[in-house]
Amino acid sequence: MFLKLLKNCFTYLLLAAFLCNSLNFVLARSAEGLSVTTLRTEYKDNPVGIDVLKPRLSWQLHSDRRNVTQKAYQITVALSESDLIAGRKLIWDSKKIDSDESVNRVYAGPALKPSQRYFWRVRVWDEAGAESAWSNASYFEMGLLSPNDWQAKWIESGRLEDTSKSQPSPYLRGTFKLAGAIRSARAYVTSHGLYELHLNGKRVGDQFFTPGWTSYNKRLQYQTYDVTSLLQKGDNVAGVILGDGWYRGNIGFSGNRRNFYGDRLGLLMQIQVQYENGQVETFGTNQNWKGSTGPIQMSEIYHGETYDARLEKSGWDTTAFDDNGWSAVKVANYSNSNLIAPQGPSVRKHEELTPIAIIRTPAGDTVADMGQNMVGWVRLKTQGPAGTTVTLRHAEVLDAARPVVLVNSFASGGALFSLVLRVA
Repeated sequence: MFLKLLKNCFTYLLLAAFLCNSLNFVLARSAEGLSVTTLRTEYKDNPVGIDVLKPRLSWQLHSDRRNVTQKAYQITVALSESDLIAGRKLIWDSKKIDSDESVNRVYAGPALKPSQRYFWRVRVWDEAGAESAWSNASYFEMGLLSPNDWQAKWIESGRLEDTSKSQPSPYLRGTFKLAGAIRSARAYVTSHGLYELHLNGKRVGDQFFTPGWTSYNKRLQYQTYDVTSLLQKGDNVAGVILGDGWYRGNIGFSGNRRNFYGDRLGLLMQIQVQYENGQVETFGTNQNWKGSTGPIQMSEIYHGETYDARLEKSGWDTTAFDDNGWSAVKVANYSNSNLIAPQGPSVRKHEELTPIAIIRTPAGDTVADMGQNMVGWVRLKTQGPAGTTVTLRHAEVLDAARPVVLVNSFASGGALFSLVLRVA
């Protein structure tokens, strides 16, 4: 009797051990095949220059099994990637939160600071209670969060202008000196009108039509650029070209309304530099900047552009340029309470098209048929005596005789680009 009871107990023990090992195997396999990927902050991958005070964090699950669901998650945030991975000096630890939500989980830690980068990661638990490994680290970087964060001043060209019609684009430049080796640098930029930023002879960023079109009186976007690689110890120069854009250019379906948001183009730019020794120094637009004009004699969203290559100022955005002939800028007084970080994707170049046909019309025009409607610009090579004018007219529809524009263009026969050659 005793031996039979002992045998039964031994059988039950073996069965229990087998079940426990089986369960542990299932959980281990579940955890091994479960990972967290595609971390995003405010719908963006590692964004730089956001101003949402409580950013929304999202991620995706990846598993080699089907029907896997999230039952809980944990988020941690730190000021450095090394601290994040080590789990030390955490800014915020959400602890384990029972939830299947993985989209737009709101940061709930201490108040975030302007210009500070934060690293974060997440891990999850699945429906079986298996825990994933921590995700790879992601980050988000805050921009300038209040009007008081702006130390730069609004500046405008000191040139007298007839704002009832298109004017030459202002060229603005300012110099500054860096005292030591640079760890990181950011440029925060916005404008009245459109801007194109240059640093030490190089165009900054790959965005176009900045700062974008918003209801400028209520919301004016600024962009944040990582310019660490464009700056150098010693002398540096920033140069900016302004264009009328939507701010003061022709706008609306009547085609003859100008200065809708204002009649003076302006620039606000602030560069924040952190040296290797930890010191932070800020430079910005101020009364020491200078202004002039250049080859862009007219620039309009709807009416095109006139570019006189004879007026180019070679090296105008470099430290070697002599700007003694340039005039002082005017410091303007505008509120910064309407400044916001970008609210959507920026305009970028994403492909190049070649014409599917070159047509010579009965009227004598040369037409490059691009094969589709598009938004972009033309690159071509030409030659002729200095002062020769080359005119490009953009159109949407071809007829038997010549291109005609049917939609959204108010210039007769289409938007124009006129180029005046500088040399033969």
